[in-house]
Amino acid sequence: MAVRSALPWPVRWVGAALVLGFCAAIALWAFEFGKDIAGLERPAREEITRLRAENLQLREERDKAQSVVNTAESLRVAEAVAQEKLLGQLRQLEADNRSLREDLGFFENLLPASGEGTLAIRGLQAERLPADGQGQHLRWQVLVMQPMKNAPEFTGRLEVGFAGTLAGKPWSMQLPEGPMALRFRQYLRLDGVVDLPAGAVVKSVSARVLDATSTRASLTQRL
Repeated sequence: MAVRSALPWPVRWVGAALVLGFCAAIALWAFEFGKDIAGLERPAREEITRLRAENLQLREERDKAQSVVNTAESLRVAEAVAQEKLLGQLRQLEADNRSLREDLGFFENLLPASGEGTLAIRGLQAERLPADGQGQHLRWQVLVMQPMKNAPEFTGRLEVGFAGTLAGKPWSMQLPEGPMALRFRQYLRLDGVVDLPAGAVVKSVSARVLDATSTRASLTQRL
């Protein structure tokens, strides 16, 4: 006599599958619970938290260092600009000082002289400039004045000449641009720089003021 189950096979398979799934879920839960109990994930989480904190601290330190570098660079640039500005002011003051000394030498000659009322050349100077690799140069200055009050306007021209030796022989030259036009009432200062021939030795400089018909004043200065 055979004993047969009352449940059909498909129902049995479904029941077996449910039981197996339930057992698998319990096993997975037990594994995860066991890891948590054993503390396997906690160190990893703590390490991640620590690394994030250190990363944030390093970023803050980097930003502070970059700020210090930027500030130092700004200070360096500002200091360089200030130093260059001061050097420029110093050079300008030195140039102004030279100009004032030259003006003083000229305007000392503005004191009235005998023969007041006639046009006169009251200042004539010339000096050789340092060689610059492009030849010899001579700077000249002339002060022309009418030493009188309410002087009438004078219109004329100025001739400047140089004399000396060249290669052991007498030599002379005038301004390359020719006579300079004059138009003034009380006084007028003129100056310029001329190029000299190589080897020329200037021994004197002369100036002459002319009007339309005659020479009104002349002066020669030995160097």
